Amino acid sequence: MNTDLLEFMSTPNRLFDIPHYQLSQHPNDTMFSSKKDGNWHSVSTQQFLDEAMEMSRGLIAKGVAAGDRVGIVSGTRYEWNVMDIAIQQVGAIVVPFYPNISESDYRYIFNDAGIKLCVVGDDELYEKISNIKGDVASLEHLYVMETSNNDVHWSKLKEAGSSDSDGEIQSRMDAVKNEDLATIIYTSGTTGNPKGVMLSHNNILSNVYACEDPIPADKNSKVLTFLPVCHVYERMLHYLYMYLGCSIYFAESLDTIGDNIREVKPDVFTAVPRLIEKVFDKIIAKGDELSGIKRKLFFWAVELAEDYDPVSRSGWYNFRLKIARKLIFSKWQEALGGNVRAIASGSAALQPRLAQIFLAADIPILEGYGLTETSPVVSVNCFKKGIRIGTVGALIEGVEVKIAEDGEILVKGPNIMQGYYNLPDKTAEVIKDGWFHTGDIGEMVEGKFLKITDRKKEIFKTSGGKYIVPQAIENKLKESRFIEQAMVIGEGEKFPAALLVPTYDFIREWAKRKEIQLSDDSNAGLCADEAVCARIQKELDELNKELGKWEQIKQFQLLPQEMSIEGGELTPTLKLKRKKIMEIHKDSVAKIYG
Repeated sequence: MNTDLLEFMSTPNRLFDIPHYQLSQHPNDTMFSSKKDGNWHSVSTQQFLDEAMEMSRGLIAKGVAAGDRVGIVSGTRYEWNVMDIAIQQVGAIVVPFYPNISESDYRYIFNDAGIKLCVVGDDELYEKISNIKGDVASLEHLYVMETSNNDVHWSKLKEAGSSDSDGEIQSRMDAVKNEDLATIIYTSGTTGNPKGVMLSHNNILSNVYACEDPIPADKNSKVLTFLPVCHVYERMLHYLYMYLGCSIYFAESLDTIGDNIREVKPDVFTAVPRLIEKVFDKIIAKGDELSGIKRKLFFWAVELAEDYDPVSRSGWYNFRLKIARKLIFSKWQEALGGNVRAIASGSAALQPRLAQIFLAADIPILEGYGLTETSPVVSVNCFKKGIRIGTVGALIEGVEVKIAEDGEILVKGPNIMQGYYNLPDKTAEVIKDGWFHTGDIGEMVEGKFLKITDRKKEIFKTSGGKYIVPQAIENKLKESRFIEQAMVIGEGEKFPAALLVPTYDFIREWAKRKEIQLSDDSNAGLCADEAVCARIQKELDELNKELGKWEQIKQFQLLPQEMSIEGGELTPTLKLKRKKIMEIHKDSVAKIYG
């Protein structure tokens, strides 16, 4: 690309300025790296910009005008970022999609947004979108990043362009203002149709700049990415990584994350609590395989870490922690590549116990909080402002929070969305006098750190009029090694109960160790086994001692399969779809309350 084409600003003012800023300030030969055929292949800043420019030319050739909506349906991959910048450079609006939503959701969003052109990741997604194309009058063109059908390969979009349009691209870029709409991100609501969150360049850029201090990365850092980049959290971090000049590596899949971490040795990566729980479970499983003094040392270190306090520790505690870090936790660090400065966690509440243990192990998890509507970060635990376990940290620069009388968290700042697309009434319901009503319940700790207690919509009443805060109880339940997943239920019922997914592999190992004879060690068999049920009841009895009488879990049902995205029980960011879970497992619910 001819860099004279752009008059680039010293500080990015629009999102598409960021890679140009990197070229000027931190040109990187390994801007992006992807693994193919067993080898890592890198793309430089200049190569990335050249390819984005070619795609911008193709978009103009296909009639995409400023303000048109262009869709990207793909998992996290290098090509996603190319299309993102290419679309923005022609003044069009990026509409990202999760690759695993239903055809009905695709149909609704494509029509609501009026998608004109769409690029998808692979042949399976091409077939999905092709199935609805006849129902979407606005959709004129569909291309595929990775396909056996050369006629629709995204290279055809690139080839359609001409350098004659470079002047027009520059004119369109010059016309885009900081406050202009950059993207519409549809949230996967638990009820009703998805809502399109309208975010401007300024909304997301304000978050990028405010997160520069909290995220410990720089131009020499390597970061690993595997969360959905269509989610605003990972997407904002990609912009931040580009702005800082980091090298971004794409994990091959969720199944290969462990191997990819050891290969890349990242300084930073992002995760959601569910993935951190799985990492911890694997670490503990490795500890279980040890014997003798090694096993005792391992679990001594874990118990020590459970008492970790980032603010106040005695000299005796620090002495023991130094030993634990040298003998035990150093091996955890090696398993994560050996260079991890921090894991950025968001999307849902992290178990405070896990935050304690990883922080003690010198693998800091920086838990933050935000929503799509807040671009997304509102607060984050970080080294500069301090870390408080059980909170989501201090507010980022430029953001204000106040707690309403009913405990709801209200947010104001440059990160607040423009509104919901085509839904002015819904926008008016959540933005009042400049304050965005999050729907989350929380409080300020020490006057500085935000603590989330639950989702306003998830808190429920029993028939006796007592309020139940399910998320806090669920996190306590998941501290048990016998419980993999948990959902607390009981709205309008006499007492709260729980749907539980046991940690099946651990339970099989436990039964073998305790010489408990299982008549059937299938998942369904374990759910029905008296010894297993009695052991899980023992876990509940211990938890109930910490709860108020009205909160105590009186009954439970075990589910024979892990709740998943594919099963419709989890969102793409691995949060519980409570209403859907109640529908899918209505027979289990009936056994409790029938």
